[in-house]
Amino acid sequence: MNFPEPLLNVLATDPGSPVMEHGDRVVTRGELYALISRLAAALRGRGLGPGSGLAVRTEVTPEAFAAHMAAHVVGCRVVGIRPGYPPGQLAHVLSMDVDARLSDRHNELPGGALLLEDLLHETPTAPELTVTARPGDVATVTFTSGSTGRPKGCALTYQGLSAHWAWQPDVWSPVARRFAAAFERYLLFGTLASMVVMEFVAPCLLGGGTAVIPEDDGRPVFPQAFERYGVTGSIITVARLHRMLPVGSLRALMVSGSPISEKRLREAAERLGPIVFQGYGQTEAGSISMLTPEELDTAPGSVGRPHQNVEIDIRAGEIHVRSPYMMSGYWGRPPHDGWINTRDLGRFEDGHLYLDGRTRDVIMVNAMVVYAGPIERTLAAHPDVAEAYVVGAPDDDTGEAVHAFVVPASGGKPRYADLAALVLRELGADNVPKTLTLIEEVPVGTSGKPDKSRLLSIL
Repeated sequence: MNFPEPLLNVLATDPGSPVMEHGDRVVTRGELYALISRLAAALRGRGLGPGSGLAVRTEVTPEAFAAHMAAHVVGCRVVGIRPGYPPGQLAHVLSMDVDARLSDRHNELPGGALLLEDLLHETPTAPELTVTARPGDVATVTFTSGSTGRPKGCALTYQGLSAHWAWQPDVWSPVARRFAAAFERYLLFGTLASMVVMEFVAPCLLGGGTAVIPEDDGRPVFPQAFERYGVTGSIITVARLHRMLPVGSLRALMVSGSPISEKRLREAAERLGPIVFQGYGQTEAGSISMLTPEELDTAPGSVGRPHQNVEIDIRAGEIHVRSPYMMSGYWGRPPHDGWINTRDLGRFEDGHLYLDGRTRDVIMVNAMVVYAGPIERTLAAHPDVAEAYVVGAPDDDTGEAVHAFVVPASGGKPRYADLAALVLRELGADNVPKTLTLIEEVPVGTSGKPDKSRLLSIL
């Protein structure tokens, strides 16, 4: 069955049952189906259809989710815009063959955009839904920061989404069915531009659960919202995991976005109970593997077994992945064909995948990939800096954090505030170094290259 038909079929069944809660508001399956139908008609009325590029930047609301699904119904290429892009990166993203822009009033886009509220007012009734998405067309473009500092768009086709484990309940594995049952009340937060957010709301909605969107009332989401809304399942970043307290209703917590040590995972399991899962994946490859709570004892230190239909090949120590739902390529570049080199080091033993490190110079900050190279080049461009080096280190607040080491230019006096402001302006908040250390020269290893492990030792 082609995406998004599985979701539409579920929504058409038992239309009176709840499917989303937004604060005190309850949205039924039938109401969400009608929202998708109305928005699909409005998008078609604006001339959008198969192959059209639609940039979307919204908050997390039932209407925003319906807009994403409506765009897929008509066959658009949905370019999801994350919050926090600095102007240069936003302009780059919006230049990627976008035919129209859609936003809500809280997330307006430069150059004008269709407003979600206006589209709903244009179509007060819900016409019959007809899916016109074509399998070979690109369904989503999801962005990674890119080694140059400019976001790279990972293109995933409708055929790929149709093969994705999360969106096909007829072929769910036992683990996927376990998630669907545990996600009876699933906490939906973050941004709908995230592939991970969309991936894990799928078992909830397709399994008959309710997606709970916490009200933005100034109160912290973690961990208070879990108790307040009776949440049974959620995804969570490593940085937020240490803040979680035992919650009686919670049955599954998926940790993803950045590496986590076996020690910290065990500490979380001891504190929260046997409900903690660990996921491993990449924007380019999608979800690769998952560690269940039971495997924390049977395969300690691993990131679990590969998802169904995911193939793994270890070549010279590097993890290569192939699956029907990996990206077709970077948007605007030649299509990708074959295997994706994750550039992570690892090994495959007894059906489980183990990570041994990275070959690429990346740092995972708030579950976002941050490359050291663009930060180093940005810092080095400041007149007070002669050389700049960036390393990542584990951090309780953000999973990993960026730490900068700079050699001052002759007569220069680099100040943290100035350099942080420069990086924020050029690359965005996740790239801003947490610390700045002045050094006379960079230590080098036997290869003659900078020895970043020695830099970390002087923090």
